[in-house]
Amino acid sequence: MAGYLTLWWVWISIALVLGVVELLAPGFIFLGFAIGALAIAAVVSIIAFTNVPALLALFAILSLVAWVALRVAFRNQSSGARIVTRDINEN
Repeated sequence: MAGYLTLWWVWISIALVLGVVELLAPGFIFLGFAIGALAIAAVVSIIAFTNVPALLALFAILSLVAWVALRVAFRNQSSGARIVTRDINEN
Protein backbone atom coordinates (compact mmCIF):
# COMPACT_ATOMS: atom_id res chain seq x y z
CA MET A 1 0.00 0.00 0.00
CA ALA A 2 2.80 2.43 0.84
CA GLY A 3 4.34 1.68 -2.55
CA TYR A 4 1.49 3.51 -4.24
CA LEU A 5 2.62 6.76 -2.63
CA THR A 6 5.73 6.69 -4.80
CA LEU A 7 3.64 6.99 -7.99
CA TRP A 8 3.01 10.48 -9.35
CA TRP A 9 -0.52 9.79 -10.58
CA VAL A 10 -1.62 8.77 -7.07
CA TRP A 11 -0.65 12.22 -5.80
CA ILE A 12 -2.51 13.86 -8.71
CA SER A 13 -5.58 11.82 -7.74
CA ILE A 14 -5.22 12.87 -4.11
CA ALA A 15 -4.95 16.51 -5.21
CA LEU A 16 -8.12 16.20 -7.31
CA VAL A 17 -10.04 14.60 -4.45
CA LEU A 18 -8.89 17.32 -2.06
CA GLY A 19 -9.90 19.95 -4.62
CA VAL A 20 -13.40 18.49 -4.79
CA VAL A 21 -13.59 18.41 -1.01
CA GLU A 22 -12.56 22.08 -1.00
CA LEU A 23 -15.46 22.85 -3.33
CA LEU A 24 -17.86 21.11 -0.96
CA ALA A 25 -16.42 22.70 2.20
CA PRO A 26 -14.98 26.09 1.23
CA GLY A 27 -12.57 27.97 3.43
CA PHE A 28 -9.15 27.38 1.84
CA ILE A 29 -8.42 24.53 4.27
CA PHE A 30 -8.23 21.63 1.85
CA LEU A 31 -6.84 23.78 -0.96
CA GLY A 32 -3.47 23.96 0.81
CA PHE A 33 -3.39 20.18 1.03
CA ALA A 34 -4.32 19.91 -2.66
CA ILE A 35 -1.49 22.26 -3.63
CA GLY A 36 0.87 20.24 -1.44
CA ALA A 37 -0.22 17.03 -3.17
CA LEU A 38 0.39 18.62 -6.58
CA ALA A 39 3.87 19.68 -5.46
CA ILE A 40 4.59 16.15 -4.24
CA ALA A 41 3.41 14.79 -7.60
CA ALA A 42 5.96 17.04 -9.28
CA VAL A 43 8.70 15.91 -6.88
CA VAL A 44 7.87 12.23 -7.38
CA SER A 45 7.72 12.57 -11.17
CA ILE A 46 11.04 14.44 -11.40
CA ILE A 47 12.96 12.61 -8.68
CA ALA A 48 12.41 8.88 -8.14
CA PHE A 49 11.62 9.30 -4.44
CA THR A 50 11.03 5.98 -2.67
CA ASN A 51 11.29 6.92 1.01
CA VAL A 52 7.60 7.06 2.00
CA PRO A 53 8.01 8.62 5.49
CA ALA A 54 10.17 11.40 4.05
CA LEU A 55 7.61 11.86 1.27
CA LEU A 56 4.80 12.27 3.80
CA ALA A 57 6.87 14.70 5.85
CA LEU A 58 7.60 16.72 2.71
CA PHE A 59 3.88 16.66 1.89
CA ALA A 60 3.08 18.05 5.35
CA ILE A 61 5.68 20.80 5.02
CA LEU A 62 4.61 21.79 1.49
CA SER A 63 0.95 21.77 2.50
CA LEU A 64 1.69 24.05 5.43
CA VAL A 65 3.66 26.43 3.21
CA ALA A 66 0.82 26.46 0.66
CA TRP A 67 -1.77 27.09 3.39
CA VAL A 68 0.24 30.00 4.82
CA ALA A 69 0.73 31.43 1.31
CA LEU A 70 -3.03 31.24 0.70
CA ARG A 71 -3.73 32.98 4.02
CA VAL A 72 -1.34 35.79 3.09
CA ALA A 73 -2.71 36.08 -0.44
CA PHE A 74 -6.35 36.24 0.61
CA ARG A 75 -5.90 38.19 3.85
CA ASN A 76 -6.91 41.54 2.39
CA GLN A 77 -9.72 40.20 0.25
CA SER A 78 -13.01 41.89 1.05
CA SER A 79 -16.32 40.08 1.01
CA GLY A 80 -17.87 42.98 -0.89
CA ALA A 81 -20.17 43.90 1.98
CA ARG A 82 -20.64 47.62 2.50
CA ILE A 83 -20.07 48.94 6.00
CA VAL A 84 -22.87 51.30 6.98
CA THR A 85 -21.73 54.15 9.21
CA ARG A 86 -24.88 56.30 9.03
CA ASP A 87 -28.51 55.31 9.31
CA ILE A 88 -30.68 56.55 6.42
CA ASN A 89 -33.46 57.54 8.84
CA GLU A 90 -31.24 59.98 10.71
CA ASN A 91 -31.12 63.61 9.63
